Amino acid sequence: MNGRDLVRSMKVIGSAGAAQRLLTVGAAWRRRRADAMALPARGAERARVPGLVQDVEPGPGGGTIRFSRSELMIRVAVNGAVFWGWDGVGPEPSYALGGRCPEADPRAVLEPDKDGGWRVVAERVTVVVSRHGAIEVRTPGGVALRRDLPPRWWESAGCGPGRWMQRSEVAADARFFGLGGRASGPRLRAGTYRLWNTDPGRAFGRGDDPLYLTMPAHLVVADAATHLAFHDTSWDGSVKLREGEEGAGSGHDRAGTSELRMDGGPLRCWVMVGTPARVLLTWASLTGAPALPPAWALGHHAGGFGGEQEVRRVVAGHQERGLPLDAVHLGADHLDDRQVFTVDQERFAKLPVLAEELRRDGVRVVSIVDPAVRASPGGAVHDSGVAEDAFVREASGRLVEGVVRAGRSVYPDFTHARVRRWWCGLYAEGIAQGFSGFWHHMNEPTSFTAFGEATLPRSARHALEGRGGDHREAHNVYGLCMAQAGYEGLRELLPGERPFVLSRSGWAGLQRYGGTWFGDLAPGWPGLRASLSLVLGLGLCGVPYSGPDVGGSDGGSSPELYLRWLQLGAYLPLFRTHAGPRAGRREPWAFGPEVLEHARVALVERRRLLPYFLTLAHLARRTGAPYVRPLWWGAPEDRALRDCEDAFLLGDCLLVAPVLDAGVDRRAVRLPRGLWYDTATGKPYEGPGQVLVDAPLGRIPVLARAGAVVPVRGEDGGLELEVWVPARGRTGGGLVVRDAGDGWEEPEIERYVARWDGVRGVVVEREGEDGVREPSYPVRVRGLGGSAQM
Repeated sequence: MNGRDLVRSMKVIGSAGAAQRLLTVGAAWRRRRADAMALPARGAERARVPGLVQDVEPGPGGGTIRFSRSELMIRVAVNGAVFWGWDGVGPEPSYALGGRCPEADPRAVLEPDKDGGWRVVAERVTVVVSRHGAIEVRTPGGVALRRDLPPRWWESAGCGPGRWMQRSEVAADARFFGLGGRASGPRLRAGTYRLWNTDPGRAFGRGDDPLYLTMPAHLVVADAATHLAFHDTSWDGSVKLREGEEGAGSGHDRAGTSELRMDGGPLRCWVMVGTPARVLLTWASLTGAPALPPAWALGHHAGGFGGEQEVRRVVAGHQERGLPLDAVHLGADHLDDRQVFTVDQERFAKLPVLAEELRRDGVRVVSIVDPAVRASPGGAVHDSGVAEDAFVREASGRLVEGVVRAGRSVYPDFTHARVRRWWCGLYAEGIAQGFSGFWHHMNEPTSFTAFGEATLPRSARHALEGRGGDHREAHNVYGLCMAQAGYEGLRELLPGERPFVLSRSGWAGLQRYGGTWFGDLAPGWPGLRASLSLVLGLGLCGVPYSGPDVGGSDGGSSPELYLRWLQLGAYLPLFRTHAGPRAGRREPWAFGPEVLEHARVALVERRRLLPYFLTLAHLARRTGAPYVRPLWWGAPEDRALRDCEDAFLLGDCLLVAPVLDAGVDRRAVRLPRGLWYDTATGKPYEGPGQVLVDAPLGRIPVLARAGAVVPVRGEDGGLELEVWVPARGRTGGGLVVRDAGDGWEEPEIERYVARWDGVRGVVVEREGEDGVREPSYPVRVRGLGGSAQM
């Protein structure tokens, strides 16, 4: 341990007692000592490159190309994704895959190419491998999208895994997105991004990196096509990105580059090519369909309560003021001495009664769950975990201990199927207390030994599904495996309800089990802007259900900032306001009557749009398309849209332009092609282009696409269709999914078309296999002079 780590270890506890500070220092020393004893010194290294092609072996969807010092497996799957793996590695085993690896495409054949290279031609992509091991991905028309140079390995002369590096080139006009949750996004500029899930240990802002959920998957958007590249290894590493530069017609373009460096693990990659919608569909078919949240989870959540009376006060405050509320989230203060799954009977003496009363009023209760288990014999979870041999051990066989708010703690090994089954059963205690869902916290995993570093010794042993390995490989998938345990536990304990699981940390495939929130966001305007960046970036990595704590994690939000954050949150998938010991009282009425009235408008609008959010949730499950999409989603070739980071599309129908700076009452909005209506005034705007739109304190600009059919909640609580007048001579439409509630029934997708009729004006019809018929819901036509009931 160096001096910096020692100082940080002593500071992170803040106002905690001296005894706990000493525990953190001791834990840091133990971790350092365990790694020094168990991890081999790297010592001298030997560099290696593939060499020249020696021979090939065709196989399903591609084949194997053998070089003088390595071999390359390449295969095109039936879903259009391309896989390649060096040194004989295949696509399995993998924590990212949502099931078995997709079958190979029998139409894709390995064949000779010029200059001694080889190629595989598939329906959507052509892959060319040079005789030196460079891999080029091209469109069917032959346009190069990506060129991976021959990789390089550095192998220890003694023992231990080798590190490796992969340099890649993309088009000069390309832009990078993704890599998990990045506060500086959504467009990733030149810089180095670490691939190591990290609790920053404090409130973070727009420039902080890495954060809780990293992912070695980046989306590249260029004129020719969009592609996603995923390097399937969970080891620590970094990606260095640099955007290209075009030569202004001179022909001297500079390619964009990415340089991936990993400390170990297999060198294997998946690439998906097409439109953004096609790429995300392929990604979802590979890593798993997003979990469908229960209907109530798409409403308004409030978090951060210290006791039962406080919960009752806040719920009553919402009800008395006519503010919609669908869930309350209890933090660590509701646990007995902060022990996992054990409710504090002094603060919540009759929690099941409270939960049932709130449920009758339409409010669900959600519990926090940390992975760390207090290391105190006599605790029910601790003792059953010891009996199950469930906890992570050092290489010496000793239990790994960290320090969290509960004190000395041990950590379950979620990479073992038996441990996940044991953990699944623990949720029964929470269900008995009346909880409807759980949010997983500090599961990077985090300890107070040294934030920003591995919280467990890197030499700590993990099962890794029977393969065996250490924390260097298991760290990034720890939160993912915990989310799997939670999701499977709730499916078993509440078979009639869709599970609600939030996980602060995760990895590729997290969407299979639930969503995420963004932890300790700084409360200033940069934190507000980072909220949007994180939602957009995670959506492009296949995690569509996410959101911030409105107002940030700590106190300090001005009334204006709080209101603007609330207005943005009302249009994000996870809409959670936050209050608590650090944040202070931040209910909408705490900022005065003006903020309260404007907040009511935002909250009521979210309730009105719930049918639309439910439709987007079902579409995300079926197609992988995120609810929140960048403006270039439907037109990635539009470079002006590619560079726009202060607005987004909510599904296909709405464009939301939040206010992200102080003192703004009018803002510029970049529009995609087509006719758009200001939903507040009905004023039409023609795109593509940039327009100035009013943004008074009471609302943020929201525009509807001409012809859009949006399912909304009517005044009587029933479903209505809000239809925006299509442009003359054009048609529009929309999709509606009638969700029955929280169950597993797969409802039908209803398709509606809006068109002009010379006699009747705007006509809305439902299209189905049995032809066209009138809609079964009330229709409200809006645009061009107001609204009219049909």
